[in-house]
Amino acid sequence: MEEHSLAADWDELVALTTMQISVVQLDNGETRIRQEFPDEEVVESAAARIRPILLNGDACFYQKALASLGYFCRALPLDTEWVKATRAEWRLRVDPSTPEEAGYWVMISDTVTGEDQGLDRHKLAMAWIYGDVVHHDIERRQEGDAFGLFERFRGAVPLVAWTMVGTIELLNYIRALHEDGVLQLRQEVLDEQVALKSTTWEHSGEVFFAPVGTKAPTTASTPLPKDWARLGKAADLSRFRTGFGGQLLRAARSPRMPELPSPEEIEAARTPAGGWKRDQLAAWGVPWPPPKGWKDELIQRWETARQDGAPPPLPSSAPADFAQETLDFG
Repeated sequence: MEEHSLAADWDELVALTTMQISVVQLDNGETRIRQEFPDEEVVESAAARIRPILLNGDACFYQKALASLGYFCRALPLDTEWVKATRAEWRLRVDPSTPEEAGYWVMISDTVTGEDQGLDRHKLAMAWIYGDVVHHDIERRQEGDAFGLFERFRGAVPLVAWTMVGTIELLNYIRALHEDGVLQLRQEVLDEQVALKSTTWEHSGEVFFAPVGTKAPTTASTPLPKDWARLGKAADLSRFRTGFGGQLLRAARSPRMPELPSPEEIEAARTPAGGWKRDQLAAWGVPWPPPKGWKDELIQRWETARQDGAPPPLPSSAPADFAQETLDFG
């Protein structure tokens, strides 16, 4: 919850828990009622994260965590009172026992059939969370179907936001009790990574390949079996394709380096003092101050790029009938 983008601005998240409605009286006598919400996809991802917090059958159900906290704080009057108040607020905001506590009702009438229907905000919210987003709960979906997707979504936003607020506040309370020694938690419980900061996967390493059907290594630590060869700089990566025809490997330049200068261009860019200007290095993707070996790296990248399209040499250990076109990494 804490890592979700909706929680990046705490004040805005708290504001979403309330019914913020603007009412404007126009000169023609018309009244415009308006509410603004975050993008649906953002709220959908938040709803997926709060799902186990809402379900009493899940191990991390909010009330279960709160009950455990109450046990450890049973000898501490102030903390016990906080747990009781928090439990009551959860029941009111997230699991209301009566429709009157749900916030508002939406009532519609079919002028053709004369049928009237009404649903409170909480049921509309649950119809969106469990009927539209997380899984297809047919009964809840049908119950809120007549009101339309936006009414279900409108009802869900305050519930999702308040659940996030309540969960993050409970997490911070647990942290405080841990620091005070009331709770004895393993540090990895608090330090474990729960969300990705970056979704770019990049590692330095070596790439090995073999013909389709070649025996694969049994474990990550065992030596590669016979006929596996290391991918060299001169390899024609366009030949590596999946069984579906898509290219698996491709030569890529650094995103910081839109242009690769030739050795002659590098030398021509020297200043009279024998160095290079900062903006010129930046255009080549070289940080300032330039690291040791930057020029050799640029030249090596340029030479590698010039070799794109050249067929890779076959390894000496490759079988005579080896053909790179038969490789299948799919």
